[in-house]
Amino acid sequence: MKKIIAFSLLTFALLCQLSAKTVAFQTDNYSGTLSYNDIAKPGEAIFARMNLKISRNAKKKNSPEVQATIELFKEEKKIDSSKFYFLNSKQRRQNTPDMLAAIPLSLWSNGGGEHSIKVIFSTGIPEEAAREIILPFTLETVEWNQEVLELDERNSGIKQDMSPERLTQIEKLNGILSTINTQNIYSLKPFIMPVNTNRQTAYCGDRRTYSYTNGKSSTSLHYGNDYGIPEGTDIFACSDGKVVLADFRVSTGWSVVIEHLPGLYSLYYHLSSLNVKDGDMVRQGEKIGLSGATGLATGPHLHWEVRLNMAAVQPTFFMKNFAFQPE
Repeated sequence: MKKIIAFSLLTFALLCQLSAKTVAFQTDNYSGTLSYNDIAKPGEAIFARMNLKISRNAKKKNSPEVQATIELFKEEKKIDSSKFYFLNSKQRRQNTPDMLAAIPLSLWSNGGGEHSIKVIFSTGIPEEAAREIILPFTLETVEWNQEVLELDERNSGIKQDMSPERLTQIEKLNGILSTINTQNIYSLKPFIMPVNTNRQTAYCGDRRTYSYTNGKSSTSLHYGNDYGIPEGTDIFACSDGKVVLADFRVSTGWSVVIEHLPGLYSLYYHLSSLNVKDGDMVRQGEKIGLSGATGLATGPHLHWEVRLNMAAVQPTFFMKNFAFQPE
């Protein structure tokens, strides 16, 4: 396997979206570019987009399709990896594939330390060995909010509910969020806010202690952003996608989950009513329901959450041009 060290062999170009860079590479048989965000915080994500142009004479009719993987390292240890997927399924065996991959950055981390990214790809050209591109990456440090929530009897009961109904609902949601269907490319646009307010009452990554009426307590992370709004406020889809869950859940009340890209989902909790059902296709800005205080809630609000490859990530990260769409 040939290794390309990005610092010395590739050309960097500053992009206007995110803190991002583009590297270019070329051989006699193909050329390409790789765009990625080189700086992020814990709870955000790394996105990488690869475009290839393969010589028509180099690739045979029955050659293997292009394959690529992105890996995240802390010093010499591999932390996570993800496969690239084609943004157009018809490109799987064509000579100009356009691919995207993403790695979520754990909310459990405080950041810091030496990190790097490795992209490994093969073009399917018989005489071309697989290639590695080594890229710099900075994981910034962050200080997380700490909060204690004093729960009343109703919310204490919900939080400690271990009934078969609730456990089945958790299992169903996890099954949805763990699904990565590489054919489901619904939108590459930056997200928009799902509600018309700037009043944020809790943040993705908050370290929470729940205090129960029986004197016990538990700790966990908050997986989304909360927006304090009156009950009955319109809630909108943050981007185009497919509704994969629209139902009442014990812990999150009336809930909606929308699939946007392979492994990328937005979640909307504690609604008072729904305007969508399972299987609906929605457009960015389309009304999907009304805010409320159903499920485990201390007052009316919207809990907006985003999951990438199962991991909770900061929703507002996706309000930038995370997929490196041409301007």
